[in-house]
Amino acid sequence: MDPLLRWRAEFPIVEKTTYMITHSLGAMPRRTEDRLREYAATWSTRGIRAWEEGWWQMPIAVGNLVGRIIGAGEDEVTMHQNVSVCQSTVVSCFDWSGRRNKLVTDGLNFPSNDYIYHSLSRLGARVTAVAAPDGLTLPTELILDAIDTGTQLVSVSHVAFRSSYVQDLAAIVNRAHAVGAMVIADLYQSAGTVPVNVRGLNLDFATGGSVKWLCGGPGAGYLYVRRDLWPRLEPAFTGWMAHEQPFEFAAGPLRYAGNAYRFMNGTPNVPALYAARTGYEIVNEIGVPAIREKSLRQTQRLMDLADEAGIPVNTCRAPELRGGVVTLDVPNGREVVKELERREVLVDYRPGAGIRVAPHFYSTDDDVERTVAEIREIVNGRRG
Repeated sequence: MDPLLRWRAEFPIVEKTTYMITHSLGAMPRRTEDRLREYAATWSTRGIRAWEEGWWQMPIAVGNLVGRIIGAGEDEVTMHQNVSVCQSTVVSCFDWSGRRNKLVTDGLNFPSNDYIYHSLSRLGARVTAVAAPDGLTLPTELILDAIDTGTQLVSVSHVAFRSSYVQDLAAIVNRAHAVGAMVIADLYQSAGTVPVNVRGLNLDFATGGSVKWLCGGPGAGYLYVRRDLWPRLEPAFTGWMAHEQPFEFAAGPLRYAGNAYRFMNGTPNVPALYAARTGYEIVNEIGVPAIREKSLRQTQRLMDLADEAGIPVNTCRAPELRGGVVTLDVPNGREVVKELERREVLVDYRPGAGIRVAPHFYSTDDDVERTVAEIREIVNGRRG
C-alpha cells in the first residue's frame, strides 16, 4: 500500500540487498547507467564540440535540478566537485584580518568543514566551535549565544551526520543577520529527505552533495549563494570558469562573471554531472514532503523495534528534530556492521554515536524489520 515503492524497481541493488545506508551512499538509479553511456557517446562522437553543445552549461543546468529540491531560484545553484570546494569558495570571499573576523561553527558539523575553517586562523580568523554537550544534540541557544557583532560567518549542519539531529536554521539565520553576520548551511544530510527552502529561510549560502539522499553519486557537490549577494562577493578560491568572458583567456586579474558562474573555479566534473541528474529528477518527481512523510514513519518504526529489542537509540524521538537516520548504540558496533554486511544488510558505524540505519523512499517495511532483527540476533549471539 506504499505508493513510493513503485520507484523500488529503479534501484538494482535493493533486489538482493537490504540497503539501509542511503545516508552514506544512496542507491544508484538504473537510468544512471544510461546517462553515463550518453556521456561516453557524446565525448566519442562530438569531441570538442560537446562543450558548446551542453557541457559548459551543465554546472548551472544540473544545479537547477538541485535548486528545485532546496527552494532556490533558477540559475542560483552551481555544481562543483564536492562540498570542500564549495566551502573553500565561500570562505575565500571574506577578509579575515579585520575586527569582524569570527567564524562560528557548530559542534555537530562535518569534520571536513571544520578542517577548512580552522585553516583560516593563519589568515586572522577566530574560529569558535560551539560544543554539543552530549555529542549528539546541540541546544540552539548555545549557537545563538556565540554569535556576536564580531562574527562574520556562521556555519551549521542542518542535520547532524552522527545523530540525525535537526538544527533550527531559521533562528540561527535571524540571529546572524541581526548582528550583520552571514550563514552557510550544510544540507548534505537533509536535502532529499527533510524539506528545506533556502529562499524562505533567507540563507546566505548552502552547500551539499549528491552522494546520499539525492542518489546522484560522488563528484557532484552544489553551492547556493543568495542572489543579492553576488555583486559584493569575489571568491579568492576561483578559476577560469568564473571569468566574465573565459574564452578570451585574458591575463589576470579576474573580471568576475555577473551571474552564478562567478562562484565556479576550474573545469567541471562532467561525467559526475551526467551521473547525478537521474537521482535529482526522481526526488523532484516524488517530492520531498512525500519522502519525509515515509521517512518519519519508518524511522519511528525502527526506534520502536529497537526499544523492543532493548537496543539504545541515539536519535531524537521528536519527529521535528529527527532527520532520516536512526542511530543505534550497539556494543562492538564496527564488528556488528561487518557481520551485517556479510548477511547483505548494509548500514554503517560512526564513533561516538553508533550504528546508523537509514531507510529511504525505496525501502520496504520488511527492510526495516529485518535490519533490527539481524542486529538483535548478532548482539544476542555475541552475548551468548
